[in-house]
Amino acid sequence: MEVQELDTGWQFKQADTEEWLPVARVPTNVHLDLIDNKKIEDPFLGFNELKCEWVGEKSWTYRYRLPPVLPGKQFRKHVLVFDGLDTFAEVKLSGITILESNNMWIMHRVDVSHILHKEAVNEIEIEFKPALLEARKIKESHPEHKWVGFNGDMARLAVRKAQYHWGWDWGPILMTCGPWRGVRLESYEARIKDLRVDYEVDISLTRVSGMITATIEGDSGKEVHFSTTLAGVEVFKGTAVVASGRGIVQFHVNEPKLWYPHGYGEQPLYTVSATLSTDGINLHTCSKRTGFRKGELIQETDDIGKTFYFRINGIDVFCGGSDWIPADSFTPRITEAKYRKWLEMMVDGYQVMIRVWGGGIWEEDCFYEICDELGILVWQDFMFGCGNYPAYPEMLRSIEAECVFQTQRLRHHPSLVIYAGNNEDYQVMEQYKLTYNYEDKDPENWLKTDFPARYIYEKLLPEIVAAHSPHIPYNPGSPWGDGKISSDPTVGDMHQWNVWHGTQEKYQIFDKLGGRFNSEFGMEAFPHIDTIKSYVTDPSQLYPQSQMLDFHNKADGHERRIATYLVENFRSETELEAFIHLTQLSQAEALMFGYRGWRQQWGQKRACGGALVWQLNDCWPVTSWSIVDYFLRKKPAYYAMRRCLAPVAVAVKREHHDWSVVHARPAGMLGWECWVASSRMEVVEARVEVRFIGIADGRDVKERLVKEVKLVGNGTTEVFRGVIDNATEEPHVLAARVWVEGEVVSRDVDWPQPFKYLDFRERGVEVEWRDGRVVVRARKPTKGLVFEEREGVLVDDSGIDVVPCDEQVIRVRGLKAGEGELGWRYLGMSTP
Repeated sequence: MEVQELDTGWQFKQADTEEWLPVARVPTNVHLDLIDNKKIEDPFLGFNELKCEWVGEKSWTYRYRLPPVLPGKQFRKHVLVFDGLDTFAEVKLSGITILESNNMWIMHRVDVSHILHKEAVNEIEIEFKPALLEARKIKESHPEHKWVGFNGDMARLAVRKAQYHWGWDWGPILMTCGPWRGVRLESYEARIKDLRVDYEVDISLTRVSGMITATIEGDSGKEVHFSTTLAGVEVFKGTAVVASGRGIVQFHVNEPKLWYPHGYGEQPLYTVSATLSTDGINLHTCSKRTGFRKGELIQETDDIGKTFYFRINGIDVFCGGSDWIPADSFTPRITEAKYRKWLEMMVDGYQVMIRVWGGGIWEEDCFYEICDELGILVWQDFMFGCGNYPAYPEMLRSIEAECVFQTQRLRHHPSLVIYAGNNEDYQVMEQYKLTYNYEDKDPENWLKTDFPARYIYEKLLPEIVAAHSPHIPYNPGSPWGDGKISSDPTVGDMHQWNVWHGTQEKYQIFDKLGGRFNSEFGMEAFPHIDTIKSYVTDPSQLYPQSQMLDFHNKADGHERRIATYLVENFRSETELEAFIHLTQLSQAEALMFGYRGWRQQWGQKRACGGALVWQLNDCWPVTSWSIVDYFLRKKPAYYAMRRCLAPVAVAVKREHHDWSVVHARPAGMLGWECWVASSRMEVVEARVEVRFIGIADGRDVKERLVKEVKLVGNGTTEVFRGVIDNATEEPHVLAARVWVEGEVVSRDVDWPQPFKYLDFRERGVEVEWRDGRVVVRARKPTKGLVFEEREGVLVDDSGIDVVPCDEQVIRVRGLKAGEGELGWRYLGMSTP
């Protein structure tokens, strides 16, 4: 086989003009090329998004001149491969239409052997029609369908294109088009077009048995030689004769090295290879890296309802992690190195699962490969989000082709542990009162209702998964649980948005609002000041309520919601950096209350199987629910999650007293509790301490409690319970620490709520820099000490609480000699 990557030498133009412009590289999209040619300004800056709306309403043409077919190369077949065309594309070769596509997630292979002119120039020309206008035509042609949903133009539901391109409550409207994935010319006699590994790990975990199937294109290949290696050592080999277009061998591996999520074991990856040959001549070799693991979604009836958690190789895994959106509005510029930075950040934060959200994209191969390498579990949504999707025959055919291709592409990844049919489409059904009778099991009836997408989620997709990726569990949606209302906390997964959205509950009770698996929840926060300054093109707009800052927050009603949570909990600030700090503390506190409580429930008969925050990342510089912004600057919430998800994490918490309901009446007697969560499999001997420290003077208000405990493996251990008498005891924090093998491995501090009633003056904070470390002390309890996030500099912890007589030492990496120390601030600190 000979492969020519067609990545440089392209040109493009607006279809109705004659000005051809250079393209830096393919993959690309039109916005990137227009920016490169200075035809539009960066849409991420200021109000520039508005200035380039016209781009999405025009047709664009790309062209490429192929080199002549070289003499002496007697291949039988020449195939043009388009890994992804965004979205309505007509491809011509030497003036002949060879392909029409309307789905950006289908890879196309076109045999052009009969069209290529030998020893002459062959030109590829691709015209991309505007998806926005084409979608509206399709929508208008189907008046029988109810085009309803959340976010963006509802015409988006008619098009198999990334839904976030149409605008979301965290992202801009940037209607891209172009060859967004690779284009190449392949020349060959025959090839292996698919390599499939089906296997089972036996109950003892000591043997892997299965079948390897190579599907062949072309009739000249006679044999397939299979090999499986680990770290260069061959553990299996076999040969099969090609019959009916396939070569198949049975295989087994004794004492396999099993793949585990990080924190639970290693991530050995086997290389499975197949070589197609004829008469001793090798025609084509195909390889995949995979890992062997026994993955299960445990849904068993219990005294609450039905469990929902994951078991890998017999180990129950609490899936603390994040939801993932595309890391850029223009995905071709996300490099493999950037993907790796994002995913390594998850591992550093003890996050074990990432959910690829259904309104984004089927991610790049390298995304899943890095998850395999790092041991990150992947929850994969199918690409449907927040809408009532149509299911007319042409749409169903396109969806089937897309999803067959994608499940075949991804099935070998050990990191992939669940498919979900959609994101929140069943919630759309509930909100718009569409027809859904769970007891009706006839799929043909579903197509006749005003919720025809049920046919996609409960028939088409599960059949595709069963046929092409049977070892991965399937859930019809997210959230979804046995056809019950999506807010049912007893079964399935839940999106808990009654903090921020909905009833706007106090974040202090987040843990009481959860379900069996909390696959979405969150709180907004501003990004760091450097990120804001990167897009604010007018310095006069650098204040919290400016139009430019509001423009870079797409959430409906964000002004009221941010204001509500700030005014309920904190003293008001109007200076921008102080205001940023308050929003970030609000987010960090909200996520802490959720993760801390849900991890406790994990140890209580697996009442909660996991929690995935909305969201890890951003696609542009914006105020959103992300815990890390577009430039990979971590918000304090990232560190709050890291502390909650640590292998051993202590927690201390007083009962919630809802001050606003009782009109600021002081709390009376409040119970409190202290526990330790551990993800380690073995029993751990630990020492746990709880101190009671006055906020006003930093003195202990009563005797500390200390206990030697044996922490249960993979669960939670209750350590202390007590009562706070607010009538006789001055306001104080409960400060907990846990030691393992003589080292403090976790801290937690519980505060009287709300913070706005407390006096944070004169905390006596000292921050001392010592050779790659920063030492932090305080004479009085201090809340939310946050370090500046500087590019290339990593701190191990931030947004910390500091109490007297507990010096904290934090590692700092990447701070070069001569650079200034990182800035810092804490709650109530005077603005310099």
